[in-house]
Amino acid sequence: MSEGPSGGWDSPFQENDSETHDVHAWYTTGMELLGKGSPAAAAQVLQRAAAAEPQSRSVREALARAQFDTGRYAEAADNFRVIVEASPSDDYAHFGLGLALARTGDPEGAAEYLALAAAMRPDRKEYTDALRQVRATLEARKRTAES
Repeated sequence: MSEGPSGGWDSPFQENDSETHDVHAWYTTGMELLGKGSPAAAAQVLQRAAAAEPQSRSVREALARAQFDTGRYAEAADNFRVIVEASPSDDYAHFGLGLALARTGDPEGAAEYLALAAAMRPDRKEYTDALRQVRATLEARKRTAES
């Protein structure tokens, strides 16, 4: 999950605002830590940035990725859900939410979001593969329940 599209900095603050500088520094540090394979450290730094600027999609996506990579799937799902609600056309947020829901044991919810992601970007093999896996899980559960 650590690889993903990363949008530009979408801060509503003015460039000379010192809080913006801190948030941007936390975001940059968090992205560097994610890139270096340290998602737990990244999540700590990105949590600060998200608390300071909760409307930033870039910060929230990075935090969700870090949470996912550390196994904090419910928290990742919450953050991806915020992005999906604010930006329903964000295919990567749908994908992330679907994966996180699958990991929390909600394949029905996962299938819904993965299907949307795959419909938006059918060229993304990881989207269609994840959807296929979740649908196979649902089918296996259905067969087990019928037995």
